[in-house]
Amino acid sequence: MTNFLISAFSDECGEASITGQIAACKVNRITHMELRGFGKGKNINATTVDEARVMKAALDDAGMHVSAIGSAYGKINIKEDFAPHFEAFKNTLAVAKVLGTRYIRMFSFYFDAEDSYEAYRDEVLHRVQMMADAAHDAGLLCCHENEKGIYGDNAERCLDLLTNVRHLRGVFDPANFVQCGVDTLHAFELLAPHIEYMHIKDALFADGRVVPAGKGDGNVKAILTAMAARGGDCILTLEPHLQSFEGLENLESHSETKRAMPQDVYPSKAASFKAAADALHDLLGEIAQEA
Repeated sequence: MTNFLISAFSDECGEASITGQIAACKVNRITHMELRGFGKGKNINATTVDEARVMKAALDDAGMHVSAIGSAYGKINIKEDFAPHFEAFKNTLAVAKVLGTRYIRMFSFYFDAEDSYEAYRDEVLHRVQMMADAAHDAGLLCCHENEKGIYGDNAERCLDLLTNVRHLRGVFDPANFVQCGVDTLHAFELLAPHIEYMHIKDALFADGRVVPAGKGDGNVKAILTAMAARGGDCILTLEPHLQSFEGLENLESHSETKRAMPQDVYPSKAASFKAAADALHDLLGEIAQEA
């Protein structure tokens, strides 16, 4: 059986500080963190090495681990200047080493509606290769996430990247595939040999809405069951993306506003974070019992 290491995009708990994010993870039985945001206007891309050292001290004191850098590299338009983006990327490689992780989550560039994927394919592969090579030279590993609107937004183009870029592995996100109209079981069958770790997020084909793992059309339980048979260690990173409405608890039970809201809406970021964690823990418990 695979040893699943439970991680999360810890900023989704609603806390900006590293100590607040650590506390939220610990109370939800999460042992690893994919670091991304730290309040308004501050994210891991802009974090300095000195700031990373302060974070690492807090993480070590709490016995927490960084599973990956949840960077936004590759989340620019393919026609934008890549040079400053790549320079920032090289700084984040140094940050990752300080934080004790070898994984850099990244993407394969946005396109305008009129752009042809084929026309820009070579440029996409060139830029992703530059990042993958720089990470490899630093002893790190780039992991490409399938995302709406980028080159790698469907299974076939993800496979193109993962088979034609050296030193590149995949992050499998079921919800993002659902939101792109992709059958996740087909995508998993195609990409399984290239998957390094997973983002745990589920969604509905009907409207693209994100729901707790196992409640959508992402076949999350079936995919986790297949991952469980691989053996070794595998990181599962919660990315809740669940709706929260801070005044929900104060609405009257008969309120039209409350009744009109989808079922999976939570009274706070902390509550939605807990719901996402509970859903994953429950799924893993079911899979273990059925093994």
